[in-house]
Amino acid sequence: MRLTTFLPLLAVFPVQVFASWGDRSKDFQYCLSRCETVECVVQEPVPLSLSLRLTRWTCSDNCKYRCMHEITARDIALGTKVKQYYGKWPFWRLGGVQEPASVAFSLLNFLAHVKGASRLRREISSEHPMRIYYLLWAFASMNTWIWSSVFHTRDTPLTEKLDYFSAAFTILFSLYFCVIRLLHLYTKPRSRLILSNDLPRSWSWILWTSICIFAFVCHITYLTLLPRFDYVYNIIFNSVVGMTHNLLWLVYSFPASISLIRRFPSRPKTYRPPFVSRAAILVLFTTAATGLELFDFPPWGQIIDAHSLWHLSTALIAPSWYQFLVDDSRDESWREHRT
Repeated sequence: MRLTTFLPLLAVFPVQVFASWGDRSKDFQYCLSRCETVECVVQEPVPLSLSLRLTRWTCSDNCKYRCMHEITARDIALGTKVKQYYGKWPFWRLGGVQEPASVAFSLLNFLAHVKGASRLRREISSEHPMRIYYLLWAFASMNTWIWSSVFHTRDTPLTEKLDYFSAAFTILFSLYFCVIRLLHLYTKPRSRLILSNDLPRSWSWILWTSICIFAFVCHITYLTLLPRFDYVYNIIFNSVVGMTHNLLWLVYSFPASISLIRRFPSRPKTYRPPFVSRAAILVLFTTAATGLELFDFPPWGQIIDAHSLWHLSTALIAPSWYQFLVDDSRDESWREHRT
């Protein structure tokens, strides 16, 4: 599942600084001032290409890009360390796309969740109490990866917030349906419209749903009303939610001898089908994938960096999560639950 790991979620919520070593340098500032004077601060600014205009680049933005690569080319030729600019490595753009590899891999994740949602609809019975939650999570993930691709196409304050808020919603929704699944807060299909038949569970569901909605509204309100985006808080919020989600799936995967929860309805705690262990394996794979962010390095060929590789790895892991959810929903105990 996207971004729910034990490590801080730096891949989704990078702490971007407003000035980096590269854009603070005298060489960059001189180049930028010269470019803007010649090409922007004139009666007839140099026209931008159609692709740059469509992706809302300005003359000043284009000067920053050109100066960044001019100095980066010089650094590479001299064998000196490649610098970051405005909190990012220097990437070659494709048309108006700032980070082509991250955009491509974000769209690959989107496709993985489209296929996953199709599989959920096809292979999980419409009577299964968790089917609607899994589908909503798939749609939330699709939305997240669309905005991720938009953000990596063009980094602006608006696209940044849409990416971060969408990702936060998906992470929180992952925890939301995980708690409903593992603590059995869902209701039987036959009694969904008759809350009085299952009052304690229904009120538990209402309370848990209200908590999650309140947490998300407070989260985006706080980040929106601040004069400057609080990246540290954003990381902490999503890390705590993601870690809690992962811990629950690890508890689900515990051996039968130390089971802490009743994994399946109408079955004892010791009931543990073989596929249960895959949840822990997937959590560990996702954690390892996020670990790519710890090996941050200048992009290979100024195209592929650790962040884009992280996006690629999550696209490869996502189908296995869908396979696990389908296997979990097919367990015989669910049929007994519906009788």
